[in-house]
Amino acid sequence: MPVLSDLSSDLAAIVDAAGRSVVRVEARRRIPASGIIWSADGTIVTANHVVQREENITVGLPDGSKVGATLAGRDPATDVAVLRLQSAGLTATPRASTEGLRVGHLVLALGRPGRTVRATLGIVSALGESWRTAEGSQIDHYLQTDAPFHPGFSGGPLVDAGGRVLGLNTAALVRGFSLTIPTVTLQRVVETLLAHGRVRRGYLGIGAQPVRLAGELERTLGQRVGLLLVSIEPGSPADQGGLFVGDILVGFDGQPVAELGDLMALLGAERIGKPVPVRIVRGGQVRDLTVGVGER
Repeated sequence: MPVLSDLSSDLAAIVDAAGRSVVRVEARRRIPASGIIWSADGTIVTANHVVQREENITVGLPDGSKVGATLAGRDPATDVAVLRLQSAGLTATPRASTEGLRVGHLVLALGRPGRTVRATLGIVSALGESWRTAEGSQIDHYLQTDAPFHPGFSGGPLVDAGGRVLGLNTAALVRGFSLTIPTVTLQRVVETLLAHGRVRRGYLGIGAQPVRLAGELERTLGQRVGLLLVSIEPGSPADQGGLFVGDILVGFDGQPVAELGDLMALLGAERIGKPVPVRIVRGGQVRDLTVGVGER
C-alpha cells in the first residue's frame, strides 16, 4: 500500500538523518552504550551510568572511525555525563522541546552500541509534569515511551516524527522503567557540567523517613507528617548542627518538610555553606536550631 510504503521510507529517512548525531560510547566493560553529538565542537552527551571509567574512553563516530574522549563532567542525580573530543565534521541533530508533544505521538529510540545505528519505533505512552529523582534532581517533564530500549541504547536519543531530538534515553533513573530525560533538562545540566564539571547540591548527612505527627503537634505545626531522623553521619553538617537520631524534622529554612522530596528540593546550591534555620520535634517539644549546609 502506498501509505505504508511512504511511512516506511519516511521512518528510514529519519533514522538515517538523526543517526548522524548518534555515537558509540566505550566506557564500560560490558556492551558499549550510545551518546548524542550535542554540538559540532565535540561535545557528546550520554548517560552517566554507562561511563564506568574516567580514562581510556573511546567514542565510535558515525563514519566508522574511533576517537579518544575525555570526561568533562557528570551528574549521577540526572544520569547525565558530558564527554569532549577533538574531531572535525561532526553533525548535531536539531533539538525539540516536549511542548506540543502528546501521548500517542510516534517516536523513535536510536542507539549505536555497534558500528551501525539501530532504531526502535513506539509511541509516547506517558507524559507528565516535573518530577524529582531519588537523589533530589529535578527533571522538567516526565516522558515515557513504549519504544524498546535494547542493550546499549542508554545514552542515545529519542527523536520525534520530524527527526528532532526530544531527549536522552536511560534505564537507570527509576528501577524497572526506561525513561527519557527531556532536552530542557539536558540543556541546563550540560551547561552546568561544561562550566563547572559537576552540579552542586546541598548535603546534611541524614537518613530519614516520613512519620505521622501526634494530634497536638499536628495542630500546633499545621502539618500531619515530618521526617524522622533514623541515622546521622558522624561529622556531617547535621551532626555538627546538633541533630540527633530520633529527632523529627518538620521545617527547613522556613518551609515545612514532610517528605524527603521536600527536603531535597530545598538543598539547592544557593544554600551550600550557609547556616539555615531548621525546626525539629524532640521529646514531644518543638525546637529551633541552625544547621550549616554542606556539599554533596
